[in-house]
Amino acid sequence: MIFFRKDEQLETLGDRVLETTWAEFPALARNQIALTWIVYDPPVPVNTGGALSPQAFWNFPVRGYSYRGVERIYPASIVKLFYLVAMQEWLEKGMVGSSPEIERAMRDAIADSSNDATSLIVDVLSGTSSGPELPAAPFETWKTQRNIVNRYYQSLGWEEMATINVNQKTWCDGPYGRERAFVGELMDNRNMLTTNATARLLHSIVGGVAVSSGRSQAMMGLLKRSLNPGDLATDNDEDQITGFLGGGLPPEAQLWAKAGWTSQVRHDAAYIEIPNLRPYLLVVFTEGRAHSKNRHILPFISQQIAAAVATLGSREL
Repeated sequence: MIFFRKDEQLETLGDRVLETTWAEFPALARNQIALTWIVYDPPVPVNTGGALSPQAFWNFPVRGYSYRGVERIYPASIVKLFYLVAMQEWLEKGMVGSSPEIERAMRDAIADSSNDATSLIVDVLSGTSSGPELPAAPFETWKTQRNIVNRYYQSLGWEEMATINVNQKTWCDGPYGRERAFVGELMDNRNMLTTNATARLLHSIVGGVAVSSGRSQAMMGLLKRSLNPGDLATDNDEDQITGFLGGGLPPEAQLWAKAGWTSQVRHDAAYIEIPNLRPYLLVVFTEGRAHSKNRHILPFISQQIAAAVATLGSREL
């Protein structure tokens, strides 16, 4: 079963947000967007500092809305969220030892979306490294090792993880050598995620049950974004706010998020708290070259969702 229950009220609101979005951006095709939205009704079970045990948290009912939430889409840098959780798991289990470089890489991969930092994380997680093409037998061993993160997410037994693929590095120019061979001639082995899978992983972090309470808190620290205009870069995407979901929020909002973008996609995954409103989680993926460059779609959707949440009442009973 998926981790949230569908709800008539959210179905109505979510459908309305999408219809408004398509009216505002008519070039955005129905199959070029996917969205998952979770509302945290009181008593709010998330961002509690780990007050709930994993069993209590996963038994706590939450309601949500999704549109094309199970569609496999190239995630760009959203995949770094999955590598972050895996690295915290490896550290927790003693499978790798902590070091200043690993800590720096986790911070830079999330805060700055560094591909070089992510490359180190994938190497450490899998015990592999990039390089020239390999002979057949060593390459098979290398591929098995590289798929260890996929095996970790499958081991969780979450329905949302059944179709994802998280075994590739993120690139600026693209893969070469054994990495190019691994992704496949037709790129058929590239990373793939769904908005539902991304939402569940972020839900577990915000709930304090991803790996452990302490490690969830550490990950929340890496995901925290400043909405202070003085901290934002207005000429590029590097702040992961401008042109993304944070760009549609009031300045008093609190935001924890990880964005992803290429020349073909623009995505964001966010947990949002606005004073006096119910907290919520929102994951939006958009595809298409023109839309990837559009800095208005995700902020517009974010604004519409915030307005919808305002109709649900305050965060207190």
